[in-house]
Amino acid sequence: MKNTKTTLAGLGAILIAVGGALRAAFDADPSTNIDIASTIAAVTAGIGLILAKDADKTATIDPKA
Repeated sequence: MKNTKTTLAGLGAILIAVGGALRAAFDADPSTNIDIASTIAAVTAGIGLILAKDADKTATIDPKA
């Protein structure tokens, strides 16, 4: 967890994906199917956002560059 905003976006993506899958699984409509591929993709993206290292504030600027 390097950046709070990125971590919250990752958690949000995971919660929305899992919530959508659970809603599809437990609604009263028997014709509703869970889209496993999109659920796995969204959870994977959420994990990637949680593990992202996008807020490294210790970077220095090379004056010779």
